[in-house]
Amino acid sequence: MKIPKKLFAANTPTPVQTLSYEGRKFLIKRDDLTGAELSGNKIRKLEYLIYQTKKEKADYIFTSGGLQSNHARATAICAAREGIKTKLFLWGKNTSSPDGNLFLDKFIGAEIQYLTKKENENVNQLMYSERQKYLSKGKQVYVIPEGGSTTLGIWGYISFVEELKNQIDLNKIKGIFAACGSGGTAAGLLAGLALHNFQTKVFAVNVLYPESVIRKKILNLAEGAALDYNLNINLNEDRLQIVDGYSEEGYENISADKLKLIKDFARSTGIIFDPAYTGKAFTAYYEKILTQNKGRDYLFIHTGGLFGVFGKKTQYLSA
Repeated sequence: MKIPKKLFAANTPTPVQTLSYEGRKFLIKRDDLTGAELSGNKIRKLEYLIYQTKKEKADYIFTSGGLQSNHARATAICAAREGIKTKLFLWGKNTSSPDGNLFLDKFIGAEIQYLTKKENENVNQLMYSERQKYLSKGKQVYVIPEGGSTTLGIWGYISFVEELKNQIDLNKIKGIFAACGSGGTAAGLLAGLALHNFQTKVFAVNVLYPESVIRKKILNLAEGAALDYNLNINLNEDRLQIVDGYSEEGYENISADKLKLIKDFARSTGIIFDPAYTGKAFTAYYEKILTQNKGRDYLFIHTGGLFGVFGKKTQYLSA
């Protein structure tokens, strides 16, 4: 097994807490506490990716996402720490009064290219085409796909399992719930659990792609990492469960019923979920696990996203 090297930028280990909501106890892994500016699950992947960027002596990182991309924000801030410039390819329109993640992207000095929905469909090709222009000017560029979801990036959640098994008895955990955008977190969990021979299932709450597409992405990433790093694992596809139907309102939008749950939960626990990822994932966890009082058997990962809340201030306050 080849274990890649990484930076140490995240505040880890993050705590596992036992909470009570509506009289039902459950387990939550607080990956929203990996840092302040770098908060959330994305920094775990970036620890590996930006180490590689530095190793290749890149001047720039190119990456992509939506206007409120947690990954884009974390990339820009982490890269700035390391003296690397960032260009972000973001799906959406520019604004003179940015909120949340977009505000931080601009504040930290990231270059931003705004994309239409059609342009975003070919964003990887666009980034590599732009990279050629920079290379011709003598600038080295490292390209990170959306969400940091590469066979290297998912090591953030392969190593997460090592951290988690030292905090709780994973043999007693039937499943782990987490929001799923580009699939990297779920792929890392799937590979990491297999590496340690745990039978725990991964419940990926789908917020972006069609179910068949995201399932293939996750499995390809996990299998690719196994090949690239000589992991002696047996990936059981049945241990990956795609939880669909919780993002019908669209990736960066949030429905009124979910907002009511987010608001009540925040006022009960002091923990805030975002509109794109964790708000939808927790709704799925609430409906499928908490209402059946199975929260001690199924862990919920809070993957962060606080800054995305500020782009939906009006909706959050009126919920």
